[in-house]
Amino acid sequence: MSYDVEAVRARFPSLTTGTAHFDGPGGSQVPARVADAVHRAMTASLANRGRVTAAERATDDIVLAARHALADLLDATPGGIVLGRSATQLTYDFARTLAKSWEPGDEVVVTRLDHDANVRPWVQVAEAVGAVVRWVDFDPATGELDPVAPTDRTRLVAVTAASNLIGTRPPLADIARATHEAGALLYVDGVHFAAHHAVDVAELGADFFVCSPYKFFGPHLGVLAADPALLEALRPDKLLPSTDAVPERFELGTLPYELLAGTTAAVDFIADLVPGDGDRRARVKRSMDAVAEHEGRLRAVLEEGLRDLPGVTVHSRAALRTPTLLLTFADHDPADAYRFLATRNINAPAGSFYAIETSRHLGLGDRGGLRVGLAAYSTDDEVARLLTALSDFLDG
Repeated sequence: MSYDVEAVRARFPSLTTGTAHFDGPGGSQVPARVADAVHRAMTASLANRGRVTAAERATDDIVLAARHALADLLDATPGGIVLGRSATQLTYDFARTLAKSWEPGDEVVVTRLDHDANVRPWVQVAEAVGAVVRWVDFDPATGELDPVAPTDRTRLVAVTAASNLIGTRPPLADIARATHEAGALLYVDGVHFAAHHAVDVAELGADFFVCSPYKFFGPHLGVLAADPALLEALRPDKLLPSTDAVPERFELGTLPYELLAGTTAAVDFIADLVPGDGDRRARVKRSMDAVAEHEGRLRAVLEEGLRDLPGVTVHSRAALRTPTLLLTFADHDPADAYRFLATRNINAPAGSFYAIETSRHLGLGDRGGLRVGLAAYSTDDEVARLLTALSDFLDG
């Protein structure tokens, strides 16, 4: 499998500045192909969706193309792709919709490994209807999630596919099996996962899978994938004249058409990362497997270098994880490291990054640590630059 990182980097205008971007977990850089697609859409003749005028058809085609592209990315069904402003917004919307059928004493399961966007919406709707919130912890020493054990009162289990703070990838297939045996639904936050691994929603066992294109080279919006038959059974609040068709009944207001054009371009960009034949889904899978291999190799190099630095604690320790490391320092504030690295043109921010329960459970309070995220465009030279800069910071 051929992965040419320099050829990949040449397609990103922002990478010509010399900045080393280890901040991908907060949003990836954008290839020219995506920006060009957004520009073309915004300067074209567009209108509200329809099939009468040419402008209406062009807009409708953009939406349909985005649904098909995202279905290929996630190995899902185009008719089950719901589009929204963000993963947070979509999760709140679905939490309110699903909770309509919950009763006092019903249970919702959340984890301390998750971004707050897959915690607080469920906690808040549970409180509103009198449902019980059950928490699943993780082992701070290993980063591994504790077993998830739904009961016959569990209505939904909310879990991340990969921690955005420490990278842990829980055993989703096992969690899905236990969830479905209990008659509950599984809501998976795949925002961090989708940037690093090929996604197969059915294989993961997710009833709902949410992600964000801006984490995988695209524009800022959110995406949810589900079985259209499951979506048909849900009745969200919506405007009276808006369509009742699935998936449109879940999409409030006018969609960001130009961003959807950019999203299709982002999926096509991923499909072309590694040369080869096949349909778009096959090419996406091949490319993301190559990305995972590239990032995994760099992660090993980075971890080996960190072991030689005094006073550094790496909190990312799970056996299965993304190339995302959370660091703290014996005698230094992570925020100081963040600022120091910025003077070296290295972007690696510090904080808890909305994974507030994770940070607190690690004993780091709300401050978190320095998060170093590798991406498809990361290189050996950048890793070496980072390690040198961290060594200088610790010596200073």
